[in-house]
Amino acid sequence: MMYIPNAFQENDIEKLVAFMRANSFATLVSILNDVPVASHIPLVVTVQNNVVKLLGHLAKPNPQWQVFGVGEALAVFTGPHAYISPSLYEKQESVPTWNYIAVHASGVPQVITFGDSPDLMDKMIEDMIDTYGSEYKSQWHSLSDNFREGMMNGIIGFEMTITRLEGKYKLSQNRSHFDQSNVADALLQSTEPTVHAIGAAIKQNLETSEQLPE
Repeated sequence: MMYIPNAFQENDIEKLVAFMRANSFATLVSILNDVPVASHIPLVVTVQNNVVKLLGHLAKPNPQWQVFGVGEALAVFTGPHAYISPSLYEKQESVPTWNYIAVHASGVPQVITFGDSPDLMDKMIEDMIDTYGSEYKSQWHSLSDNFREGMMNGIIGFEMTITRLEGKYKLSQNRSHFDQSNVADALLQSTEPTVHAIGAAIKQNLETSEQLPE
């Protein structure tokens, strides 16, 4: 589980799903033989009847899939981040920190193989292509059956129903309105895309909070 002080907790499922889709190259973590193992992979995020699921695949030689269906896995989605200097705060005796956005999605991955579930494997591949490379779809369908089946036999697909979804939006919400505004303005002047993005997120969060009823 992720450490999330109340000020930084985000529970809006639609917001979290949108973030996951926008930052879908994730880190998938499992425990294999009492040792943490991780793979860095693109994932497809789906929602049906308020149930969030992740689709993806690993190379068959990757041993991480051997614990799929047994233990819980954790998919970590990370977004923009930025150093926050205490020089941006009203109070001189303040400490530096780091602002960032991250979402953790936990569940038990279920294995999909071409040998056992060719239809599910084919659908998983179609979903991956639709999400990441729709221009490749016609080429994929034009390939020989031998090539396509060989490729699908070389991977282990999985579907993971999310049973715990945690969002942390650390955007200086624990600081005064003045400090938050000052930090946002400073970060928005940066030419670094990730730093600028955090500034925009702080500003948007401020504007949203100002519109909420008392």
